[in-house]
Amino acid sequence: MNARTPHTPAARRIGTALVASVSALSLTACGVIDGIGGGDSSASPEKGDDITVGLLLPDKDTARFEKFDYPLIKKEVGTLTHGRGKVAYANAEASPDKQSRQFQQMIDDKVDVVLVDAVDAKAIAPDVAKAKEAGIPVIAYDRLAEGPVDAYVSHDNELVGEVQGRSLVEALGSKAATSKVVMMNGDPADPNTARFKSGALQELQGEVNIVKKYDTEKWSPEAAEANMKKAIAAVGADDIAAVYSANDGMAGAVIDALEKAGVSKMPPVTGQDANLDAVQRIVAGEQFMTVYKSFLLEATKAAKMAVYKVQGRNIEFDALTQDSVDNATEDDIPAQLATVVALTQNNIKQTVIQDGVYTVDQICTPEYAADCARIGLK
Repeated sequence: MNARTPHTPAARRIGTALVASVSALSLTACGVIDGIGGGDSSASPEKGDDITVGLLLPDKDTARFEKFDYPLIKKEVGTLTHGRGKVAYANAEASPDKQSRQFQQMIDDKVDVVLVDAVDAKAIAPDVAKAKEAGIPVIAYDRLAEGPVDAYVSHDNELVGEVQGRSLVEALGSKAATSKVVMMNGDPADPNTARFKSGALQELQGEVNIVKKYDTEKWSPEAAEANMKKAIAAVGADDIAAVYSANDGMAGAVIDALEKAGVSKMPPVTGQDANLDAVQRIVAGEQFMTVYKSFLLEATKAAKMAVYKVQGRNIEFDALTQDSVDNATEDDIPAQLATVVALTQNNIKQTVIQDGVYTVDQICTPEYAADCARIGLK
């Protein structure tokens, strides 16, 4: 069984992602940053505010996890519990074995609930089952873990791929049908990879000529660069019209490989996560786009779900989980699937700046000052 996302026509979903969601995410994120909108204190919780939320994140190569997700979850748990709740945090540094040990430690420490972003969705399943046996709810975060998870919070990951693929087709314009495109997909152990790929292929197949496809173990930029070098050798640097890169870390590596091959005019390259260096590459015209997923929204929703689950606040919990997904072992897992936005030079102000993710000064360092001025970013 594969994880389901809501069955919404692709064109309408992409339109929603590119247009309507920008202001909606911004309004929500502003409340998140300001710590507004804590839970209803009139509820009669099963447990009080003195709770511990276990947080297991997968790696440190993806900048958002350490810089945004952990601090935001910690802050929101504190807000929801009047400063009495705490977050026990561990990062697996891309090691499934290390994450398993960290998970077991949290079970041994008797945390009240676990939020887990799995390095390997299949490998984590026995740990999820152990937590369930110990009476500890498990909420899958960002990636859908296998095993008896209680809920899932992420973005509409198939839509991520659709937005990336559609952006490439639009960038190629009338030349799309004859354009040679390389696909740099993510880690096959990450269940999101298949959904990103599926969404992208819905937009790319029949519209462009996909000449090479690669899966990238552990989302490694080094592996992506090595694969891009293979693609350049096989296809020719000047004959690659565009590159579908599933995330920003790999996009940077793809661009490095193309630059080293002597490419002067960079073809459109996609990304995901709105990393600061990726936004700067977009400003400079090196990377065409990235997918901005409001991790501000995702992180605070996850914190709410965790606290509400522990405190038995079923009405609030159900209100956050109007979607449902399946994993390999469970059907109809309650889920929160947020929409996404294609970030280009045209909407940097309306996305990451308006949401307070980055300031203009952080983006427009001296190296990028002229590029920022050229696109009116000030």
